[in-house]
Amino acid sequence: MNAKQISDQQVDQMTPEDVAQLAKRLEQDEYNSAFEGLKDWHLLRAIAFQRPELAEPYLHLLDIEPFDEE
Repeated sequence: MNAKQISDQQVDQMTPEDVAQLAKRLEQDEYNSAFEGLKDWHLLRAIAFQRPELAEPYLHLLDIEPFDEE
């Protein structure tokens, strides 16, 4: 998704099957360029923030570490 924001509508239209296919592409990591993989990674990240129930099984692909604000 280059520098543009991923639209809320795009994320709202995602189905569990769409997210599973996205995760499968990320797991296989067989992109023609790093930018294609980054595009999918950003999309999964947007889904994780906007619709966490869909992305929960695939959070390991995002490598988001919880942190302590102390």
